[in-house]
Amino acid sequence: MTSSTFNVPSGVPVDPNYPLWAVGAVAKLWDGDGWKPESMSWKEGCYIHGGLSGPGQVRYTGKDVVKFLEGIFVNNFSRFKVGVCKHAIACNEEGLIVGHGVLQRVADDEFRIFVHGLWAPYQFSKTTLDVQQEVMNKYLFQIAGPACLATLAEATGESLQDVGFLRFKQVMIDGKECEIMRIGMAGTLAYELHGPIEEGPAIYEAVLRAGARHGIKQLGWKTYYVNHVEGGFPQQIWTFLPATVGNEDFAKFASTAPTYRVGPPKPLFCGSVDPSDVRARFRTPQELGWERSVVFDHDFIGRAALEAEAANPKRKIVTLEWNTDDVMDTFASHFRSGPEYKVFEFPVNPHFMGLIGHADHVLKDGKAVGVASGVIYSYYFRKILSHCTIDLDQAEIGNEVVVQWGDHGGPIKEIRATVSRYPYLTENRNQAVAT
Repeated sequence: MTSSTFNVPSGVPVDPNYPLWAVGAVAKLWDGDGWKPESMSWKEGCYIHGGLSGPGQVRYTGKDVVKFLEGIFVNNFSRFKVGVCKHAIACNEEGLIVGHGVLQRVADDEFRIFVHGLWAPYQFSKTTLDVQQEVMNKYLFQIAGPACLATLAEATGESLQDVGFLRFKQVMIDGKECEIMRIGMAGTLAYELHGPIEEGPAIYEAVLRAGARHGIKQLGWKTYYVNHVEGGFPQQIWTFLPATVGNEDFAKFASTAPTYRVGPPKPLFCGSVDPSDVRARFRTPQELGWERSVVFDHDFIGRAALEAEAANPKRKIVTLEWNTDDVMDTFASHFRSGPEYKVFEFPVNPHFMGLIGHADHVLKDGKAVGVASGVIYSYYFRKILSHCTIDLDQAEIGNEVVVQWGDHGGPIKEIRATVSRYPYLTENRNQAVAT
């Protein structure tokens, strides 16, 4: 028995130039307080980001809800307690990631998943299990940085020290009930706020007021993925493509389902790797360092492929530090005769404007050993950094490799890079901060 409310919500504006479901002018914010102060905010102060607001939260209930979700996600459910959330990962039969997000257990037979994409709703459309689905139109505000706890304590009138990592509870802000959850993408101390989308602007403004004396910044999409690379959080749609790309049946479903975008998005393929090499733009949990989330105590889509990979892993994720002199030469090439190399955009490459399939070849002694993606300029560290999925025998910190920078078929600049720590930002990690 299945039921669903899959209607596009009315009254939710869409910015035609930047197609996101928007909370007024909040979710479509591109440039907030400037990319330099924004990129410093999660190390020195705090930020608020509203770009994930909209119908991206889905509620599942019913007698067979655990069985339904177990069949989709690689995670363990037998130890999944009520009041806890976790990073939930879904794969296709080849073990390639098709979606990931935050999954909450609200009750024994009730779960909510956030910004996972449409893989779970796609599987729901085909199930015969006794499970119900509700797509909810919510605001989702991320507040992160060392001053975020003081900001939220002032906004709520509570200390919030009882909200542990991966835990959530109900609070009041501006006379309105909302949910606070301790999780985030910045690496440092971070929380999320959730509630009805029509109350979003009031909550957003209340947090801004509370954070004024704590140096809060409005984080826009232009700078958003800097924290993912620094903090060690690869993200589908920018760092890698979900392996739903090329799945015609899924695309047909997505064309009729409410999502953050208007219609099924067409990926932008860029980087030195041939655009026809889609696999170079997909990832497995093992390749992203998420292998501990994969638990082989239940049947799920992709289990056989992931078991085979676990027995013989090939690659892992690292941070690459790009050689500054070589990077500077890409700019110098525009002031001399000869080939003009692709210029780095600040602070992220490529700028997020949709579904991104960026991939650059990584070489060692002329041999391909990995793929780099998600390139940023870190103003805090004053370095060009990227995530790289690399062969295990090349993953040692200090190893020097070469990145082929440019777009396939165009001028390619070989840039030296050094394998470095992952995650790159190590201080004040969210899960380690005692509040």
